Amino acid sequence: MDFITSEEKKELEEQLKVLIGARKELTERIATARELGDLKENAEYHAAREDQGLNEAKIRELEERLQVAQVADQDAIPEDMVFLGATVLLKDLESGEEEQYKLVGNPTGDFTLDYIEVTPTSPMGVALMKARIGETIRVDLPRGARRYQIVSMT
Repeated sequence: MDFITSEEKKELEEQLKVLIGARKELTERIATARELGDLKENAEYHAAREDQGLNEAKIRELEERLQVAQVADQDAIPEDMVFLGATVLLKDLESGEEEQYKLVGNPTGDFTLDYIEVTPTSPMGVALMKARIGETIRVDLPRGARRYQIVSMT
């Protein structure tokens, strides 16, 4: 099941709105390129058609995701339980290093954040989901199992 926060749902709906709004512009680009003549050697026409196809594919992807995604009800979750939207400070029990992780339904891909984004379906996300502050979790990573202690949560 795909869990997202209410903020992530709003972001996905906004992305969908922008993509749907781009349909008219893409149709106009195709019409303008079609007027240039021979379609076999018309690079503008083919580029516009490809852009239109990519736009429609992204629209379908977002519509499907919004249809099946479940918005997490933050009020029904105990305050010390890790769930979607929580940012946790984890201590690696082997190295002693501490890092922040945020459990998100829709990663931004921004690597400049103060935390690492993980999804509920990733190995770290599976281990974190429904864990509590003070617990030790085991994460099965490709390079071997790691153990972390949940130090704090915001």
